[in-house]
Amino acid sequence: MSNGIVIIYCHPYQKSFTHAVLESVQENLSNHNTPYKTINLYQDKFEPIYDLEELRIFSTGGTHDPLVEKYLNLLKSADSVIFITPIWWNDLPGMLKGFIDKVMKEGDGLSHTVTKYGIKGGLTNIKHAYVLTSSTSPTFYFKIFMGNSIQKIFINQTLKQIGIKKRTWINFGGISNSTKLRRQKYLSRIRAYQFKAN
Repeated sequence: MSNGIVIIYCHPYQKSFTHAVLESVQENLSNHNTPYKTINLYQDKFEPIYDLEELRIFSTGGTHDPLVEKYLNLLKSADSVIFITPIWWNDLPGMLKGFIDKVMKEGDGLSHTVTKYGIKGGLTNIKHAYVLTSSTSPTFYFKIFMGNSIQKIFINQTLKQIGIKKRTWINFGGISNSTKLRRQKYLSRIRAYQFKAN
């Protein structure tokens, strides 16, 4: 059974701009009668680091963390995913990086397999990934002068490797010096955006 769109939300503070983006996305999907599930990593108290037991069974594709199993099952039945996260120190927050590290399990029927030719993605059911971020640096500065790690590594490599072909990045840059009007216009844009469930 399809979960429609799965939202992966990464921010601890409910009064943050990132949380306002989450609410705007949820409002958008509800208004379009698009089914969705939300993974709220901080609210779920997800543990983003490997412990010894989790590493011991890594090669089997197993886990002793029930949230890892829950999240992977959601992704395996999703049509699209929407990541909502800030950019901290030019990269993904540790919580979201840990989500990728632990949930993307290697093995048949999981997120990917490793062959002699490279990684073969297993989440081909996910037709489109949307990555909604905000950054202190202006978007152009982040892309040109800061290495553009979100696009080059996370989107063009990691998401591609797990089998997601269509990938869209939308960044709200210069968040620290942004005006209330600019933030409101952006949130209005997100509420009207056409997120596709397939």
